[in-house]
Amino acid sequence: MSYPSVRYTGDVGAVSATYRPADTPPDLVTARNRVGYVATGASTNGEFGLYRWTMEPRSGGAEPHYHRTISESFFVLSGQVRLYDGRTWVEGSAGDFLHVPVGGVHAFSNDTDATADMLILFTPGAPREAYFEALAEMAASGRRLTGDELVAFLAEHDQYLV
Repeated sequence: MSYPSVRYTGDVGAVSATYRPADTPPDLVTARNRVGYVATGASTNGEFGLYRWTMEPRSGGAEPHYHRTISESFFVLSGQVRLYDGRTWVEGSAGDFLHVPVGGVHAFSNDTDATADMLILFTPGAPREAYFEALAEMAASGRRLTGDELVAFLAEHDQYLV
């Protein structure tokens, strides 16, 4: 494996870093989750999206699914997160990591009586915020999609249920 092609050709380094303090409030709060948009695809020029996902006790999570355009990785910060790698469920705890290549079946949930916290990394950086916010709106309003509407909504956000 080699380094990617050169993308910056300036003669000196650019002052272009972005800082997000640890105490930044979550960007999305629902009854079951708090989500920090640590680095969105828009803020990284499409390179990646990084989200801090805090799940309330017994909040469930994502059903088994896959993506056609993005990989997804999970790094457990605290608590216990059930992670599905397409074959089996494992109990992830602080420091555990799961990488799911494009097309790989995966899922996650918090089925414990304690809060769980993890980082979710998408590459390249897709606009996942719209997906998260639409799910939050549907949960808060009680709005239900028909079967065809759900399939179309999920496909629009590169989410395919298994």
